[in-house]
Amino acid sequence: MKKIAFLVASLMVGLSAVAQTGDPVVMKINGKNITRSEFEYSFNKNNSDGVLDKKTVEEYVPLFVDFKLKVAEAESQRIDTLSTIRKELDGYKEQMVLPTLVDNDYIEREARRTYDQTASRFEGQDLLTASHILVLMRQDATAEQQTAAKVRIDSIYGVLKAVPKEQLAERFAELAKEKSDDKGSAQQGGALGQFGKGMMIPDFEQAAYALKAGEMSAPVKSTVGWHIILMKERHPFESYEYHHDNIIKFLEQRGIKEASANAYLDSVANERSISRAELVDELHEKLMAKDAELKNLSQEYYDGTLMYEVTKKDVWDKAQQNTAGQEAYFKAHKKDYAWDSPRFCGIAIHTKDAATMAQVKKLLKGVAEEDLAKKAVSLNNDSVKVVRVERGIFKQGDNAGVDKLVFGKNVELKPMAGYPVTDVWGKKVKAPRTMMDVKGQVTADYQNEQERLWVEKLRKKFAVEVYDDVIKTVNKH
Repeated sequence: MKKIAFLVASLMVGLSAVAQTGDPVVMKINGKNITRSEFEYSFNKNNSDGVLDKKTVEEYVPLFVDFKLKVAEAESQRIDTLSTIRKELDGYKEQMVLPTLVDNDYIEREARRTYDQTASRFEGQDLLTASHILVLMRQDATAEQQTAAKVRIDSIYGVLKAVPKEQLAERFAELAKEKSDDKGSAQQGGALGQFGKGMMIPDFEQAAYALKAGEMSAPVKSTVGWHIILMKERHPFESYEYHHDNIIKFLEQRGIKEASANAYLDSVANERSISRAELVDELHEKLMAKDAELKNLSQEYYDGTLMYEVTKKDVWDKAQQNTAGQEAYFKAHKKDYAWDSPRFCGIAIHTKDAATMAQVKKLLKGVAEEDLAKKAVSLNNDSVKVVRVERGIFKQGDNAGVDKLVFGKNVELKPMAGYPVTDVWGKKVKAPRTMMDVKGQVTADYQNEQERLWVEKLRKKFAVEVYDDVIKTVNKH
């Protein structure tokens, strides 16, 4: 009995070793196995050519662990079950699945249907390629206007009738550009492109179909005026096979592949009496089992979505709103925010003329720094802007006007277009006076500090096991 037990145990160890050699577990976070292939995918993607701050595998391990700890925290809070997050994750799964479900039979059926609908409109008639010259005449034109339009079209026709046949096309194009009231086609020498039955106004179409290739019509009256038509080509509507590739391209530009995949999903889900989301889940699982690259990509999207949501909720939003915490952080680290050179705190002002600048400076007397910009532009109204303002804390090199007028630098001061007069209003200071002078930097640093403390708590909350022997095999197997 002991021998059998030993053999069974040996067999299990052997099977485990075989499994490990395929894709061994590189670490375990909160009881979840992370395979070497998943870690390699993340490491290689974040340390590819072009990445400035590349890490070694050993340096990357703690960064990856911190990332996975945030995902574990999100899962512990069941953020992955929130309807908004589920909708986003399900939508991503569907995006991955749809390209694999393109139904070529469906596309062929749509292509044939498109061809048949188009062909039916032509009712066996030829496709025509023609040009025209138009003299516009409104339907409510007076007798005098009608006469003038007829005289004008007859005059153009008379010129064309005198042109030798071999020169007709060239002369027709010249006159169309000069004389035609259809300005769109006139630019193309009167060319209308290819058309068929039902695509032109009836009187024009009837006259066009009466012409042979190379023939020119006499003046033709329609609901929009008088036309002279030159028939370039005419030929039967070609077969489905002739148009097939162009129809497919046309349908693809309009999303036929996605439509075919959606039709497949709806059809199968209805046939099996399950929801579309359930079917997508099934297909997604199968796809992940077959394609390791897509599996890693899908896992990355899932993890990234959860990490973002939980970090935003537990750290970023709270840090942004905690002004007391930011103020305390600034006071504790004030030396970190010292400036290496003075700054100008205020506004650069640009006005239409010197008189307007004088008005602005009169308005700004006694105004608090945070209200300077608003006060300066109060001279503007909805229709007329006489003042432009740039507000900020400027160091040397940030603004030419400030450099010249505050820091005394010998720089070329190019006026703002339309606002030739430039001046400044504010104070030059040597160091940040309050947190507000460096608020952006303090907020970012405070957020980072809060995130660091949060991750420390997560490391205590969730079990982390890293298998160094497997780490050493990353990208070396």
